[in-house]
Amino acid sequence: MSNEIGQSLDEVFDVVDAEDRVISSNHRGEIHRLGLRHRAIHIFWRRTDGRICLQRRSFAKDHCPGLLSSSCAGHVDAGETYQDAAVRELREELGVILPASSLHEIDYAPSHPTLGNEFVRSYFMEGDFTTTLAEAEVDAILWRYPQEIDEWINSAADWFAPPLVHLLARPAIRNKLSLRG
Repeated sequence: MSNEIGQSLDEVFDVVDAEDRVISSNHRGEIHRLGLRHRAIHIFWRRTDGRICLQRRSFAKDHCPGLLSSSCAGHVDAGETYQDAAVRELREELGVILPASSLHEIDYAPSHPTLGNEFVRSYFMEGDFTTTLAEAEVDAILWRYPQEIDEWINSAADWFAPPLVHLLARPAIRNKLSLRG
């Protein structure tokens, strides 16, 4: 991956049908250009002090540059499982190396236009870890209590990536993050 861009244009993802079954594979750019269904992961990370990690996406990203997102997010590569993608993305974006057993699936969201036509499995992790940010992908991380995130989204939604707003409205994620309503 080049340091000038926040994603590799050569990435290949599985294309899936409405039931999340693999039907083919294609390059990232083509999948996005054609609006094809594909797969992604999001990770919600809570420190022991109760704060949630938000990631400000690199301004070099082709989707939602500079916007706040989940702690870690990324596409599932062709032939990769959701959980393997989560472990890989966590290592690549934040420099945190954890076994798959440390990531607990909390939600499975069906493909939706707000999610970029992605089926999304969301994972939760808890603990205090040292990070090494991938500058081409992550501009910064911020720590906020869950209720602060909710209030911030309500007052300045345009600062947040639409997929994060969509996911934070899902009951299983709200419940795991101890968000009211």
